Amino acid sequence: MNLDRVEKIAEAVLYEGYMLYPYRPSSVKNQRRWNFGVLCPRAYCELQQGSEAWMMQTACLVKATPSTALTVKLRFLQIVKRSIGKLRAPGQEEPEGVEPEFIPVDGLEIDGRVFQPWQEAVEREHISAALDPTTLSSLASLYLAFPAGKNFEYLHDEQGRAIGVIVREWENLIASIQFGSTQSRDGVFRVTVLVRNLSSFEPLATTDREDALAFSLVSAHTILGIEQGEFISLLDPPAEFKDVAALCNNIGTWPVLVGDGAQTILSSPIILYDYPQIAPESAGNLFDATEIDEILSLRILTLTDDEKREMRQSDDRAREILERTETMPDEQFMKLHGVLRGLTPLKQEAR
Repeated sequence: MNLDRVEKIAEAVLYEGYMLYPYRPSSVKNQRRWNFGVLCPRAYCELQQGSEAWMMQTACLVKATPSTALTVKLRFLQIVKRSIGKLRAPGQEEPEGVEPEFIPVDGLEIDGRVFQPWQEAVEREHISAALDPTTLSSLASLYLAFPAGKNFEYLHDEQGRAIGVIVREWENLIASIQFGSTQSRDGVFRVTVLVRNLSSFEPLATTDREDALAFSLVSAHTILGIEQGEFISLLDPPAEFKDVAALCNNIGTWPVLVGDGAQTILSSPIILYDYPQIAPESAGNLFDATEIDEILSLRILTLTDDEKREMRQSDDRAREILERTETMPDEQFMKLHGVLRGLTPLKQEAR
């Protein structure tokens, strides 16, 4: 099943809220990120008494035949902690696999560029293919492991000497996927996909959310694709399926039809309508699908030079937004101003 056709929509969901205007780490709104589709460790969630989730469930209706095949893709972001160090012995680079000696610092300026700590993210995914939607309940849970790691990137001055180091670290994540299916009508099955965060985490009563995020699945969502079958809309089900559609219990997610026809569902932590689209006039992701591209682009251009420098140096994705906006042609800006779609003639009144 080719799920590439929905990737643009899924990409917007994956990075919703990743970094918001004014796209600077020093802004208050960017000091508490990761607010959508976060599956924290269970132990931490239990301390929060329901304000955080450690599992999500997608339930949808499938019209299936003996030849129907289901594909399920789980996607999420994993937090990568970026810290900055000043080398104790400038100019000395250790062989690969050997940790350099450095002093942790809050920031390091090298030849006019400032490097500072930040939370980056790496994309993770798992695909389960060729599933029979009529027998999902017989499958054992899948356990997914994403091992912890650390790497180092040396920072050089104009003479090529190593002055500092960027340290990137990520924790060990364990997740599970459990499938289920129940026949609702002849040829119609209620399919469920349950995702749990099983990462080991021992919180204290004073544990900060930032600590738990390192062991969390962020912006978690699933994409379901079907061959030789079709999904039934849960937002606007046909009259004969309204009662069984009401039995679909979705937890922390909102499944909608995407793409062409009824062969793909995006189960999103953000409320969407069936067949959401990215406006063709949009020049790229701004990490805020609820905002208007024109307004955000114009605001970015009004940032001061210092604010733009912080935006450029904080995050690669933020830098791409700035560079794209500053080089946007006038004709592209005009397209952002608005467009009329779907006009229909008024019915002529009877005389």
